[in-house]
Amino acid sequence: MKTQSPDTDPKAEKVLIELIRKAPVWRRLEMVSDLVKTGRTFSMIGLESRYPHASEEELRRRMAALWLDREIVIKVYGWDPEIEGY
Repeated sequence: MKTQSPDTDPKAEKVLIELIRKAPVWRRLEMVSDLVKTGRTFSMIGLESRYPHASEEELRRRMAALWLDREIVIKVYGWDPEIEGY
């Protein structure tokens, strides 16, 4: 059996999947929310390291460019990621 992660033992992954399946819906939604927050945090850390002199507003626009469709970013923020960068 192939696992989702090459360094995870198949037995351990099976236990984890069973725990997730048995968790109440509110807990699974909470876990997804936490994963999204973590992804956003890592995205912002990456942007801050690539653009150390960027203003908060510029970082917000660059974050939007990472997470949203290009047309939406242009319409809402007036920022074209293909020109300004991501």
